[in-house]
Amino acid sequence: MSLDHMQNLCKTNFLQRLYRKIDGAELNSQNERNLNCVITFQTHSILQRFMLRFDMMNLDCNDHLFIYDGAHAVGNHKADLSCRNTKQTVGAIFTRTNFVTLKYVTDGWGTESNGFSMVITAVKDPTHTCKDFTCSSQKFCIATDLVCDGINHCADGSDEAISTKCSHTERTLILGMSMTLFVVLVVSGILVVCACVGGVSVCVCRKQAATPPHHPPPSYNTNLPMQQMQGNGTGAGTTIVSKLSGNWHHPAGQMLGYSAARVRLYCQAK
Repeated sequence: MSLDHMQNLCKTNFLQRLYRKIDGAELNSQNERNLNCVITFQTHSILQRFMLRFDMMNLDCNDHLFIYDGAHAVGNHKADLSCRNTKQTVGAIFTRTNFVTLKYVTDGWGTESNGFSMVITAVKDPTHTCKDFTCSSQKFCIATDLVCDGINHCADGSDEAISTKCSHTERTLILGMSMTLFVVLVVSGILVVCACVGGVSVCVCRKQAATPPHHPPPSYNTNLPMQQMQGNGTGAGTTIVSKLSGNWHHPAGQMLGYSAARVRLYCQAK
């Protein structure tokens, strides 16, 4: 089912002169000005014909919508709709052929409330075999694609009734989205989050690898060993301090852990 606006359909190009084959369509018009266009629709099968009905109709008195039962806007029109018509007075319009031609003429004045909303449906009479969907009241056969699409194509609403099929369609909607679209969005979100986490982890690892290791300052053992040797009785006792590695040019003192008496003995020995 296609949704078209008259402003787009009435653009002057070669597509305007082509027959548009449809199963169903919804045409909307809202305050189009200075239009004079002709549009022709055709069914897919010669066994079908068109049913037209309006969900909204509020035409300006100088605007006219002509409906022709055929492939051309010639001869007698089937309907001439204007401000005197409403959707209730018009009801449903059926063609006898598998073509319908619309001629829409508007002037240069109007309001935002002027326009119409028309539903066009290709139907097959109940005398023919139906392999698609059968409407309840008049037993018309319509395409399966038109069932449960939110548009009343049967005129009695049976194609949009709360049935097993339509209920299943509604249950598959999550947050207004189809199940497939919802799953795609969820998976995409998970992949994006994983990519972000992986990128942050790589950056942290590289930063840690680039930072030089921190070595603590060397510690010195203040418990330095000392050896004392007694003299042979002929002289004063001599104290020998074993030589340790380190900088001996620094002043000796209690900062190295020696007492003042030991420092004086060491100096006398020197």
